[in-house]
Amino acid sequence: MNQKLFSKDFTLVVIGQIISLFGNATLRFALPLYLLNLTGSSALYGTVMACAFIPSILLSPVGGIIADRVNKRNVMVILDFFTATIILAFTLLMNRVNLIVLLTVTLMLLYGIAGAYQPSVQASIPALVDQNYFMTANSIINTISSFASLIGPVLGGILYSTYGIKPVLWVCMICFVISAIMEIFIRIPFQKPISRGNIWEIAKTDFTESIHFIHKKKSIIGKTLIVVCGINLFLSAMIIVALPYLITEVFNLEATHANRLYGFAQAALAAGGLAGGICTGIFSKKLSIQKAGNLIITCAICVFPIGIALILFSSGIINYIIITICCFIIMVFSTIFTIQMMSFIQTETPQSLIGKVIAVILTFSMCAQPLGNALYGILFEFCKDFEYVVVLFSGIVSLIIAIGTRNIFKKFSTQ
Repeated sequence: MNQKLFSKDFTLVVIGQIISLFGNATLRFALPLYLLNLTGSSALYGTVMACAFIPSILLSPVGGIIADRVNKRNVMVILDFFTATIILAFTLLMNRVNLIVLLTVTLMLLYGIAGAYQPSVQASIPALVDQNYFMTANSIINTISSFASLIGPVLGGILYSTYGIKPVLWVCMICFVISAIMEIFIRIPFQKPISRGNIWEIAKTDFTESIHFIHKKKSIIGKTLIVVCGINLFLSAMIIVALPYLITEVFNLEATHANRLYGFAQAALAAGGLAGGICTGIFSKKLSIQKAGNLIITCAICVFPIGIALILFSSGIINYIIITICCFIIMVFSTIFTIQMMSFIQTETPQSLIGKVIAVILTFSMCAQPLGNALYGILFEFCKDFEYVVVLFSGIVSLIIAIGTRNIFKKFSTQ
């Protein structure tokens, strides 16, 4: 265990994440856009993206089990090299086989790898930094992810629009190779656990053990998981669906202008995540887990101005400004909450279980997202011309969850 934050090993993890996540964000932007440009079919685009998301959910718990049973360094190295190999295969096959099938399989593999990769990164933090630096370390990783999400699509879009898809693929492949080579030199303390039975029995035992720990031994983590799922279901999903729908379909904005404004709103979300990560790193010593519920209360309160603006103002640009500002603030505080929760889980979970526990939490929280997207898609369609009802519903439910969250962590402080 290192007593300082930026040890050689953690620094290598950070640099590797910068390179790897930049390549990942660029690739996730360019390949779906390439599909949409080729086919012009939004239905096909939506179907392929839905299929791509499934492996991420399914492989996240697998990644957690592997992270606790194999050296986390080796997991990161192998998956980065494997990602580079997939990109190379796609580049060589794109003019020789059915492109739709190839794109679908490639995206499914990439999302699946991301789902298996993340538990290893998160689980490596307690092994590389002192407990006092958990929140700062998590904020650094989260800030890198937000920055990659902001810059990757921008640079990828410039490269793709200027030179086409192949240069994008080569740049991303080089990113993953460099990241993998750097990660080879990381030393993460590891003690191989005793394995009993075949791979299916091991997986069942590990998954059952992590569920038992979350539900029985550390029920506060189980309650945290319920909170995260609730926020994803009722707040995050509303923002994901509301932003494109309200800006492009409801606000009285000219079509091309609306698309451009939606892009700016997406950038504001990424900037909010970036700001939240930076703020967490700066104020990590002042953030108390007992007051974590206040962060979600702030997020929930910021929903109400959006609904009220929809009632009071007919101007599309005024509504746009309000929704963009509110979503930026929501993203700042939700990011701080997310980092705080991850640090809390890492602190409360034994090293032998941390990969599996994080994977279970990521899996269930990811499952809540598509359910919420479907829910709000139906609600906005049903409440056409009364969209403020859906927004206010989200705010009320989110506020109830937030108040419950505050009570949960207040009780924890007295245990």
